[in-house]
Amino acid sequence: MVATGLLDLRYLFYLLSLAGTYVLLSMGLNVQWGYTGLINFSVAAFFGVGAYGVALATSSASPVSGDLSPATGLVAGLVCAGVLAVLVGVPTLSLDDDYLAIATLGLAEVVRLVLLTETQWTNGSAGLYGIPRLYADWPILGEFSRGVAEPATNFAVVLIAVAAVWLLLRRVHLSPWGRAQRLVRTDEDLAAALGKNTYRLRLQSFVVGSLVMALAGALYASAIVFVDPSLLSPVQTFYVWIAVIIGGTGSDRGAVFGGALVIAIVEGTREIGTVAGVSAGPLRLFLIGALILAAIRLRPQGVLPPRRELIWPGTEDEP
Repeated sequence: MVATGLLDLRYLFYLLSLAGTYVLLSMGLNVQWGYTGLINFSVAAFFGVGAYGVALATSSASPVSGDLSPATGLVAGLVCAGVLAVLVGVPTLSLDDDYLAIATLGLAEVVRLVLLTETQWTNGSAGLYGIPRLYADWPILGEFSRGVAEPATNFAVVLIAVAAVWLLLRRVHLSPWGRAQRLVRTDEDLAAALGKNTYRLRLQSFVVGSLVMALAGALYASAIVFVDPSLLSPVQTFYVWIAVIIGGTGSDRGAVFGGALVIAIVEGTREIGTVAGVSAGPLRLFLIGALILAAIRLRPQGVLPPRRELIWPGTEDEP
């Protein structure tokens, strides 16, 4: 009974950590779509780049380098994601929304297939294991975290990251830069007429959001100490979009709520077995679809939309 209770507690902390990573993904997409109106279907790609950046730098099974410090791995993951965001954003962010959506969707598949088939650099479909915790080389904490304390510490690290990113994005949302981003989303021609460099603003938003997604990937890799190409499944991007839409586009609070809610539904229905002799597993996706339809019908602006969408200096805005 004690062993079962400890196992359940470890799993609970794992679910909380997973929810935290999806909250970060939702906040990253909210910067791009909610602030600036950028359609990004490559959420899973940047999540995977962050995870693989940490894994390749720190994993004992890494075919590249490995055995670097977790902090170095985190920086490596963020740098890789930032460079990729710039390389992709520079030629694509001048495209219309339809073509941008196609380009980012193509990016997601390219990154996934490269990680899946490249055995020399990424270990292919076998993935990478032996990833150290981010706090493994921290004084005291690295030695203290054993047993149930380990997943609890993982969750604490994710929670601190979520709080830090939320506070930062809240400041950004209220700043002149944040108002300029929302002006681009509302009326790009007006923003250009007011002297704003809309292309630069779109690129900045794309890079910032991608870095937040990569941070989520790095934290996830550290929490489960294993990564493989399945992390980049297109359904992951779908879940994050659902979270942002349900929570409220442009709302930081909504991104937090939506990310947590989607994971609660996805993981809460994982143990669905059979109903009347028929496999009920596909009901998980059905429930997600029903949720978004209900949200659009009942709360088209989202459950926790921005209280105001004011874009002029001197006004108060509550994200």
